[in-house]
Amino acid sequence: MSFTDKELQCVDCGVTFTFEAAEQEFFANKGFTNEPKRCGDCRRAKKQERGGGYGSYSSPRQMHPAVCAACGVETEVPFLPSQDRPVYCRECYTANNR
Repeated sequence: MSFTDKELQCVDCGVTFTFEAAEQEFFANKGFTNEPKRCGDCRRAKKQERGGGYGSYSSPRQMHPAVCAACGVETEVPFLPSQDRPVYCRECYTANNR
């Protein structure tokens, strides 16, 4: 299938933006059937409203204090630590999961 650049209009700000052939090919390879409705700037703004990414909520992630089971450093984790399972800081977790 051959793709060519398309000019689309943003539903939020009304600016005309280019849906490039390479982007169209990417969309097709991923199985996406809808064309983008927003320009790059409005997509970034919408993403920020949602908290920065897929699956994010508008409120910031709640962090919980913990002590690393390997090195003893105080850290924060995005889940409520349980007494029966060890918690690791980022460095120790990365070192043990390579």
